[in-house]
Amino acid sequence: MYRTEEEYDFYREQRFADPYGASALHVGARTLPCPTCEEPDRLTARDVQSGYQCDQCANAAEGGWGY
Repeated sequence: MYRTEEEYDFYREQRFADPYGASALHVGARTLPCPTCEEPDRLTARDVQSGYQCDQCANAAEGGWGY
């Protein structure tokens, strides 16, 4: 079953903190540290469960800037 454009937009807006940006981080309270840089209050529980790191670390890894 395919989603309509409106359903897809609603799904993205409910799931992602920045639904039309480059970040994949989820909506929710950021109370957990990033596993890479260990900065506090960077991730939600769902981000950690998904194995994510904070946006700064992800951008550094993808852009080759290092940590």
